[in-house]
Amino acid sequence: MDPIAVGYISVIALFVCLALGIPVAVAMGGVGIVGMYLAVGDLFVTGQLRSLPFATVNEYGLAVLPMFVLMGVLAEASGITTELFKTADMWLRRFRGGLYQAVIIGSATFAAISGSTTVNAVVFTRIAFPQMIKFGYSRSLSIGAIAGAGSFAAMIPPSITMVIYAIMTEQSVGQLLIAGVIPGLLTAVVYLAGIYVLVRLKPSLAPEITSVVSLQERWSALGRIWPIVVLIMLVFGGIYSGIFPPSAAGAAGAAGAFVFALFRMKSLRGWLVPALQDAAFISCIIFLILIGGLLLSRMLVVTGVIDELVILITSVADTPLKFMIMASILYLVLGCFLDTTSMMVVTLPFLFPVVLALDIDPIWFGIVLVKLIEISVITPPVGINLFAVMGAVGNQATFGDVYKGVFPFILFDLIVLVFLILFPELATWLPQTMIDG
Repeated sequence: MDPIAVGYISVIALFVCLALGIPVAVAMGGVGIVGMYLAVGDLFVTGQLRSLPFATVNEYGLAVLPMFVLMGVLAEASGITTELFKTADMWLRRFRGGLYQAVIIGSATFAAISGSTTVNAVVFTRIAFPQMIKFGYSRSLSIGAIAGAGSFAAMIPPSITMVIYAIMTEQSVGQLLIAGVIPGLLTAVVYLAGIYVLVRLKPSLAPEITSVVSLQERWSALGRIWPIVVLIMLVFGGIYSGIFPPSAAGAAGAAGAFVFALFRMKSLRGWLVPALQDAAFISCIIFLILIGGLLLSRMLVVTGVIDELVILITSVADTPLKFMIMASILYLVLGCFLDTTSMMVVTLPFLFPVVLALDIDPIWFGIVLVKLIEISVITPPVGINLFAVMGAVGNQATFGDVYKGVFPFILFDLIVLVFLILFPELATWLPQTMIDG
């Protein structure tokens, strides 16, 4: 069979498998193996199966993934996150809608020690949602704020999403992580401003202020979140200053989180084993999806599909701006149906060669892609953060509440997306000031 025909049939088969609900890693890996077998024979397939899985999990750069996951899990298990939310609440309680603001600031801060959007969303649902309902906040907007702010973990370093992008496109992990700082903070500021405007336009979204926390209590609460500040400085400062590479920064962060957890919990019993199990489970799923996606990518390359698609896309989107707009529309649509890691692994083999052909800065494209992924995790019907929040709230809310509450935050993210496309310097300036390690 003609290799090109095999490639296109394989792409169709992949989407059929995804529509049937076959796990993404299995679908991509299976389609890639069968496609390579039909196009170039069993010897090539055997060689890939012998070398690619081991080469992927043995990649030193990917060591940062389980370390970042472990750091976030240990920080949550130690109760640091609860203290973070309480502190933000105390400082913002004097403002109407302060709990919304506390969720946003708390999530943005926790994102700096957790690379998972799902973990962020679940943690703050457990901590913040009961309090928000207790004090009379809007049920739907509370859920929307938690789900939307949970997406910060995709952009603010350490970000698992950025590490996967860097590995797949052979870019600097450190530069990508640092590039997410300004866009991440910009997103948080837009969220805060948007909530402020919403509450002023519709006061019923938040209760009237009934209690005031003294300045002494606020400063005392601030003193209890110093472990988070230390972890942020350890990871972010180490990468930015070049003291150690991202992989070592992940290990240092995980070790620091373990020490703080041990200090707070006094004993290993009851929390360490579940935390390690959660970190291992999340990491294994990510690695399986990566291996499946790389098998698919090899198939697309050897069949010649990639070369044809590059020519086709560059003939339609012949300028960087046109391509960025086209890619944005594609990811916004795909985000309604695919989870984030799968969406990135499936599409990058097609789109990244076009990025290089059009001489687009890979760091800028990566940040725009991550912003689109942030939007996708809160986009119905398959936004993973929506399911994470719904699973955590149980029967206290409906999907109607979720869809209604998350809509304003999708609009806020689209505003940030426009800024990132029009002003690439928001993503590229900070990495250029880094000290190489």
